[in-house]
Amino acid sequence: MDRPRRSSRPVQVGDVQIGGGAPVSVQTMTVSKTHEVQTTLEEIERVADAGADIVRVAVPRPEDADALADIVDGSPVPVVADIHFNYQYALKAIEAGIDKVRINPGNIGKREWEREVLEAAKDASIPIRIGVNSGSLEEDILEKHGYPKPQALFESAMRHVEVCTRNDFENIVISVKHSDPYMMIQAYRKVAEETDYPLHLGVTESGSLDTGTVKSSIGIGSLLADGIGDTIRVSLAADPVEEVKVGHRILKSLGIGRPGVNIIACPTCGRLVGDLFSIVEDVEEAVAEKNFDKNLDVALMGCAVNGPGEAEGADLGVSLGRGRAHFFKHGEVVDTIPEDEIVDTVLEAIENWDEEETAAEDASGDGAPADDEAPSTGVTKPDLPTS
Repeated sequence: MDRPRRSSRPVQVGDVQIGGGAPVSVQTMTVSKTHEVQTTLEEIERVADAGADIVRVAVPRPEDADALADIVDGSPVPVVADIHFNYQYALKAIEAGIDKVRINPGNIGKREWEREVLEAAKDASIPIRIGVNSGSLEEDILEKHGYPKPQALFESAMRHVEVCTRNDFENIVISVKHSDPYMMIQAYRKVAEETDYPLHLGVTESGSLDTGTVKSSIGIGSLLADGIGDTIRVSLAADPVEEVKVGHRILKSLGIGRPGVNIIACPTCGRLVGDLFSIVEDVEEAVAEKNFDKNLDVALMGCAVNGPGEAEGADLGVSLGRGRAHFFKHGEVVDTIPEDEIVDTVLEAIENWDEEETAAEDASGDGAPADDEAPSTGVTKPDLPTS
């Protein structure tokens, strides 16, 4: 079925488009000091290798602003400068060739400073992200609402949008992040309803790798499932590489990410025979390391009772028996393999998938055999003990 997608205007961040129907991009932020150029570039390389489409760097001091030209020159992905209050750092970032600036125009002081930054961004065709955060709302908005409720985040965002539109600048991305996923979801829905600017999704201060993954998956995933969101950042108290991995897993779970292998595994029960936990872990690690660009669902099931049936929609997979397993493709058992060969068999099948599918299409002539011409695998489905 067609998945919903909110219509938003396109914004260009280097060679990555945000909004306008473009694929949802994944961002992260470096933790190294930006003025330590080599260290920062090495970190950017790591997150880019993990799949980051865009990387943001902090610019809290003058030496960080001075380092941006070297960072931009050495980065394999577009770079965003994260700036608070100081309009001169924003001007330096734009001059350095940065791909996007995160700054709230209403927080940089005098109107002439606002205008200077927005004119410079316009001349350079650089977008600005208005980044509203529940922890740093304006005092008058907090006094009005009492706490960072969704309407408060929305009003703050619109205040900064008004500064931009007053200066004839609309190359904007908006975020309204909250540490409470429920509040965050409501705030983004309000902005999505009232504007057509592209949205950068995130649950701020979400926590550790474990708890932050849950909160981010709920907040970001709920909005993406409704078609809301154009780029995402999973904020974790963890290595930025983990942020990127979780981001891609969220997209993949909704079927909207870049091509890749999706691992399906049953929750297990008393029918489990064999070491499914180790098998799942080994397959996931190998798949992540090989970074396959094939859209495949691989099911790893714990018993032979419901295994193939529960994973009927998967492209390939296994269902465990005692010491061995059914190996199936498209829900049909094609072989029986020893348990200690499962990981290698699954990985080999993924590796050869394109070749196998092409060979099957060539054999059928039109890509799909007629019902009365279905080829036999030549394998008898074995009876595997289930307990």
